[in-house]
Amino acid sequence: MTPSPIPALLPQREALCKAYRMDETSCLNLLIPLAEFNDTDRNRITKIAQEFVINTRKHQKQFGHIHALIHQYDLSTDEGISLMCLAEALLRIPDKATADKLISDKISTVEWKEHLSKDHSFFINATTWSLLLTGKIYAPALDTNKSLWSALKRVYSRLGASMIRPIIMKLMKTLGDQFVLGQNIADALKKSQEATVKGYRFSYDMLGEAARTVQDAKHYFDLYQEAIRGIGQIASSDDPFKNPGISIKLSALHPRYEYTKHALVQKEILPLLITLAQEAKKYHLGLTIDAEEADRLDLSLDLFAALYSHPAFADFEGLGLAVQAYQKRASFVIDYLITLARQYKKRIMVRLVKGAYWDTEIKLSQVHGLNDYPVFTRKSGTDVSYLACAKKLLSHTEHFYCQFGTHNAYSIAAILEMVKAHPHSERYFEFQCLHGMGRPLYDEVMASTQHRFPCRIYAPVGIHKDLLGYLVRRLLENGANSSFMNRMAHEAYPVEKIVFDPVMHLQSLPSFSHPRIPKPQHIYGARLNSMGMDLSNLNELKNLKIQMTTAAELRWRAAPIINGQIKQRQNAKTTYSPSHFTKALGEVTQAIEQDVNEALDVAAQSHTWAATSVEVRATILEKAADLLQNNMPRLMVLLSEEGGRCILDCISEVREAIDFCRYYASEARRIFAPQELPGPTGEKNILTLHPRGIIVCISPWNFPAAIFTGQIAAALAAGNSVIAKPAEQTPLIAFQIIQLLHQAGVPADALQLMIGKGSVIGKKLVSDPRVAGVIFTGSTETAKQIEQTLSLRSGPIATFIAETGGQNAMIVDSSVLIEQTVVDIVQSAFNSAGQRCSALRVLFVQKEIATSLLEMLQGYMNELAVGDPTQLTTDIGPVIDESAQEMLKSHFAKLSKHAKLIAEVPLQRAQNGFYFAPCAFELQDLSLLTGEVFGPILHVIPYEASQLDQVIETIIQTGFGLTLGIASRIEATAEYIINRLPVGNMYVNRNMIGAVVGVQPFGGERLSGTGPKAGGPHYLPRLCVERTVSINTAAVGGNANLISLDEDDG
Repeated sequence: MTPSPIPALLPQREALCKAYRMDETSCLNLLIPLAEFNDTDRNRITKIAQEFVINTRKHQKQFGHIHALIHQYDLSTDEGISLMCLAEALLRIPDKATADKLISDKISTVEWKEHLSKDHSFFINATTWSLLLTGKIYAPALDTNKSLWSALKRVYSRLGASMIRPIIMKLMKTLGDQFVLGQNIADALKKSQEATVKGYRFSYDMLGEAARTVQDAKHYFDLYQEAIRGIGQIASSDDPFKNPGISIKLSALHPRYEYTKHALVQKEILPLLITLAQEAKKYHLGLTIDAEEADRLDLSLDLFAALYSHPAFADFEGLGLAVQAYQKRASFVIDYLITLARQYKKRIMVRLVKGAYWDTEIKLSQVHGLNDYPVFTRKSGTDVSYLACAKKLLSHTEHFYCQFGTHNAYSIAAILEMVKAHPHSERYFEFQCLHGMGRPLYDEVMASTQHRFPCRIYAPVGIHKDLLGYLVRRLLENGANSSFMNRMAHEAYPVEKIVFDPVMHLQSLPSFSHPRIPKPQHIYGARLNSMGMDLSNLNELKNLKIQMTTAAELRWRAAPIINGQIKQRQNAKTTYSPSHFTKALGEVTQAIEQDVNEALDVAAQSHTWAATSVEVRATILEKAADLLQNNMPRLMVLLSEEGGRCILDCISEVREAIDFCRYYASEARRIFAPQELPGPTGEKNILTLHPRGIIVCISPWNFPAAIFTGQIAAALAAGNSVIAKPAEQTPLIAFQIIQLLHQAGVPADALQLMIGKGSVIGKKLVSDPRVAGVIFTGSTETAKQIEQTLSLRSGPIATFIAETGGQNAMIVDSSVLIEQTVVDIVQSAFNSAGQRCSALRVLFVQKEIATSLLEMLQGYMNELAVGDPTQLTTDIGPVIDESAQEMLKSHFAKLSKHAKLIAEVPLQRAQNGFYFAPCAFELQDLSLLTGEVFGPILHVIPYEASQLDQVIETIIQTGFGLTLGIASRIEATAEYIINRLPVGNMYVNRNMIGAVVGVQPFGGERLSGTGPKAGGPHYLPRLCVERTVSINTAAVGGNANLISLDEDDG
């Protein structure tokens, strides 16, 4: 799983791992004693904090026009959300046509006039009138009506747009300038002088995060180095605590700053950090490593420890890092840093912040099915953690220089109270605020304390293109109606509701965790979410490695299973891994004709399962889900060794199989309840569902656990008998799953396993008239053959559900954030070596950004690792077999003659498996593609903005309709495409793979399948027959209910 042993952890790091996603109540119970104050101190803190708010409000005009505008249009309004979306995208769009569409989309569809008021400033009203006028001018651009009047309105719109567009662009730049000190370091240093004279210090943050290519990383490194030298020229002290400083984002220094690349990151980022730190030390500047997402915390701690302990910095106390109080690990991080500081006998600069990725952490934990959240679910929980961490830092100023980044008046007042209890700490702490947000409040704080305690401004520096991610986070912080800054800016909001003790507030609530944020396992209500694995937690990674290593030593077997009997024979063949030609995995016995006949006979005589109550059937499927969950490491070994799936894909696939079992169990309970229908008096009409009979399930090799289990679970949930026929390439995983289903309680005669060639076993099963239905996933050609076989046979008409392939496309316009879109493209095209039904095959990208996007795509592809799928560091594994590899090689050769190669992932030499280098080609049109190419080859077609209708028609003409990706910040564009394309699953501004059971039901239309969608509410009814019973309740003795009606009923 990992190329080297996972090192033993220090006790403090062990505690960190245990606290990663610990129970929220337990965590807060540990923190509350550190964060609480006695009544006297609390009253004093509250009074001081209230004075800060009142005095700040008195100087409301000092906030500036843009600050007032942001709070007028906060995120509780549609207008505020529109402004945020506009600010996020407009400045990066290179062409006027798309910029006009975005302005139309965000401004024409909301009610600006409601914000006009005589109580507002001239600037607010003037801006609102501008937005209102812009909406009127741009609105016709959204009108696609072909009438003369509509055409005339659009002409007027275009004339007005050319005048209005520069105004809106200027407004967006001004909005950005509210939060960015300068476009470059020289500009920022010049602008900082006014605040410096007033006693403020600065920490400069060079905008730019998440480098995607080596070139990006080098660019950001050069910016950091240039900034350090520029700041160094104005540094006037030999004390890094007093001098201006620099903040570093590690994700900007490496395109693969991810926990799966731990060793690579340590090797390649550390030398860069040492170089930057040496520059900082030369000028006596503080250098702080910024905090990022929770799954990168251990990475950053390892890098910081290596940097901090480096001999070159033995006497340098200017190295620091940010700690996020919203993480449950925050207090434990400080414990670890205390150990580090004691060992090396020098201080660490610690910037304590609340945290900026809260919503992302919540969503990721839910998506990945993790056991809990790494962050607190209530703001008060974060505030309690902040105070507890602050007290711990101030109690250890022999080890820390404390930097408290907060805009909360109560937190500020509480820290000032803590300092009284630790007078020795006065020299070793400062406050910090964000440029564009905290100045008015800290002006009051500094004035009230006679400037005894310094405040440092965290000042972003960079061009508007690099501003966007940071800007959105700032707008979210300012605009959220729960934020302290937002409430303080609204004078109607009572001071006592803004300033309060978070400990007392938390203890007054029914629960410490937020009731509207259920734990990840419970986001679906009564149906449990499958549990994933958090491999960024070193303890979980270590445990998984032990379990998978043990399972990998097993010798596997597979054979037909009929009525519970394993039909193993002497002629079993050895099966090998697609990732290692010579690695024998186990022995496989294929079914013979006699086995097929016997299985059909057993299934035809099986009636007990159909007669089993729906509740018992559902309970058995839920038990099967639990068994799949408990056996996840073993199943992952088979998925990786037999199916060539990478580790993270293995986790996702087993989870999908679990979700199928639980979802269909839940659906069966819902739909099998008898339904009484309305009708005339004197009769009773009931509709009920019943099993069809024998269902044959034919599944593919590319999802040998998920699709295989999903087909079977659906048929069983409906009470049918099942004969399962897995793909020839993946019998071992199928055999294990059938055994688990039997272990869960599925009767032996209700579920049979047939292993063998589809052309032999599948054909005989499908042609038998006793088979009531077939569920198939595979090629369109095979689906048509099955359909024909079913139509020609004698006996009852069979049900046929087919999910086939697709010529799946993604349409990318020029409003996208290229850094985000490139990741979505690569995941969609190359995950699982492109061997997904949903995988991206054809990328249509607007010409105005094609060059930039394709350059970044090439750079990002260069960072992908193709290799052994059992290693966590591998991004892409092998294709399934030699036939697949040869097909891809042939298609590559064809494209090399008739298309332009954009990029090819580096492939290590002498790999002993069916490996194929993922690649991307630029095509003029789709004529080179006569069908789906099932593998990691991406076809790219640039298009003009005016050619969107042609792109849509091109996609329609392929005949397929499985998945579609849309990348655009313009909602009207996305809606326009959605309404015109006959595609089963569409994904907007995200990757287009990984459909979640019950959330994104999966399946296509036209050549891509028959429907209904797997994992959706219409799937089980297709596997049932409906029966209606009508009873004349008045047949004997008349209609008693009607005759006995009360005359006085109103």
